[in-house]
Amino acid sequence: MPVPFTIIIPTLNAASYLGTALAALIEAGPALRIIIVDGGSQDDTLHIAQTACRLAANVQFINAPRGRGSQLAAGIAAASTPWLLLLHADTMLSPGWFAACQRHMAQTPDHDRAYYGRFALASPDARARRIEAIVAWRCWRFALPYGDQGLLISASQLHSAGGMNELPLMEDVTLIRRIGRAGLAPADFTATSAAARYERDGWWARPARNLLCLALWRMGVPPRLILKLYK
Repeated sequence: MPVPFTIIIPTLNAASYLGTALAALIEAGPALRIIIVDGGSQDDTLHIAQTACRLAANVQFINAPRGRGSQLAAGIAAASTPWLLLLHADTMLSPGWFAACQRHMAQTPDHDRAYYGRFALASPDARARRIEAIVAWRCWRFALPYGDQGLLISASQLHSAGGMNELPLMEDVTLIRRIGRAGLAPADFTATSAAARYERDGWWARPARNLLCLALWRMGVPPRLILKLYK
């Protein structure tokens, strides 16, 4: 019998990705619950989410104050399963992800370890492969995955780590730092994110901007100010 768990997807003008992502996730079956948490989209995100709710009984749609941390916190509060998968709307999971999640949950009877996916970008550009390698090194060296890799975590571990901070940015890094290296492990699935920001901002300018945002956060700059640079 599969262990039930909930995928929580924060959305904001995610119509370009959401339909494809939901179609792939819903196929996993009734053991999976999906909560879409919208922060005030102005595109077709609401229509796509409501259509999914009508077609699949395991999909739920709620609204929350804008900000990924606030939206994730609302989704976590609405979930009732012992495990959660925090996932960005523009992230696609590799084939076999559901079975991998089931294995990881079975391997963690004490609910004391969270799992993050291997980062990939949806682009054939060779520069995307270099960025993927850098992210893999960052995760290995610093135990610092980001939210776009997905995070499979038990509700009890999340509670022990202080829950989800309702931040507009850096909510993922804040949580990962509280979990610590001992409470993290790589998952046996790949999380492929849209490459739009990299293609728009530049393959090296975008990572440099992300690194600057991280440095400012470590220096104590308020996330609401860092958000202006991140966008």
